[in-house]
Amino acid sequence: MPSPKHRFALPPRRVALLSLHTSPLEQPGTGDAGGMNVYVVQTAVRMARRGTEVEIFTRATSSDLPPVVELAPGVTVRHVVAGPFEGLNKDELPAQLCTFAAGVLRAEARQEPGHYGIVHSHYWLSGQVGRMVKQRLGVPLVHSAHTLAKVKNLALAAGDTPEPQVRVSGEEQLVAEADRLIANTEAEAGELRALYDASADRVLTISPGVDLDTFTPGDREAARASLGLATDQVVLAFVGRIQPLKAPDVLLRAVAELLSLRPELRSRLVTLIVGGPSGSGLEQPEALQKLAGELGIADVVRFLPPQAGPRLADIYRAADVVAVPSHNESFGLVALEAQACGTPVVAAAVGGLPVAVADGRSGLLVPGHRAGDWARALAEVAIEDRPRYAVNAAGHARRFSWDRTTDALLTAYGQVASAIRAPRGATCVEREYAI
Repeated sequence: MPSPKHRFALPPRRVALLSLHTSPLEQPGTGDAGGMNVYVVQTAVRMARRGTEVEIFTRATSSDLPPVVELAPGVTVRHVVAGPFEGLNKDELPAQLCTFAAGVLRAEARQEPGHYGIVHSHYWLSGQVGRMVKQRLGVPLVHSAHTLAKVKNLALAAGDTPEPQVRVSGEEQLVAEADRLIANTEAEAGELRALYDASADRVLTISPGVDLDTFTPGDREAARASLGLATDQVVLAFVGRIQPLKAPDVLLRAVAELLSLRPELRSRLVTLIVGGPSGSGLEQPEALQKLAGELGIADVVRFLPPQAGPRLADIYRAADVVAVPSHNESFGLVALEAQACGTPVVAAAVGGLPVAVADGRSGLLVPGHRAGDWARALAEVAIEDRPRYAVNAAGHARRFSWDRTTDALLTAYGQVASAIRAPRGATCVEREYAI
């Protein structure tokens, strides 16, 4: 941890946030937009409110996008042209890293020296750009992995594709060179140390938060009415990107098992799948609908597109339980959002979910992904003992907030900014573009 003399260091006046592969302006729940997008937006807006300006750099995916967009007072999004606007997947983005880094450095070159006090990169692709910017400008680099290749490869879903070696190597470089590594949980901090040999004094655990203004307990009947649901229906919900990693298929298999055990539920059961195809799920965008048909449960499953803000809060409020069956989850923002709305959660006992869910109080954690185990857990939380779990859900979620996350990040920025600056050195950006 930082020495005591840095404990009360002031945060920088301006931060460059790097989010290369997904824009904070995109709707979470489809494509590459997910919890990381929420994290970047929520913390950036709150940093600006506290007096630290934020510039977010992301890759331009359309020629129609303006170069600069104001996201909120004190927060701007810069669209950097790096490669073709459309048609690039994450596996093709490493070839565009130097071009993207050049765009970041050009933006800095138009300002007074020392314009950015900190660079904070999100996800390994942005981290590689952050390494170049750190070397060129001599500014400290803070990095948030959000997911780790070695961890994902240890818990692959059936049929999913392992993360490539280029990502593993890139993450190893980042762990060695970043001035501070932000972990979502102590479990992730342990993975950084054990799997990547991260130095313990450069790993800092800061839990993500939840928007406690948007996600609040509310009128359950009104929420159901807005979705065309009856008050006596049993409503199960999945919210997130449709891909093997997030495992919505586990929920569908559990629903089939539940109906085989309790066929009388069929007339009242509704399963909401809220989200869009993402990652390897893009290869078979209708796979989940086909699975529902094969399992004989298509009549109790409704598919909805990604939702935002109050509409998403209504989905949480309308549900008896929200399922988070992921094979790996660095934290699990959906679990927090659902609980903040007073809805209990059944989640896989992986990654950060044991922190996001209070097992036995605000929901249940399920070891493994067996349909029978999930069916029993869903029945207990949604039907048999829901009031006991629901009464604790909002209170558990209130332990987390984006204000707390932001304050911890700004403290970390101040500490690392007052430490020794990164050494200056030539980068591929300088060699290619003669900057």
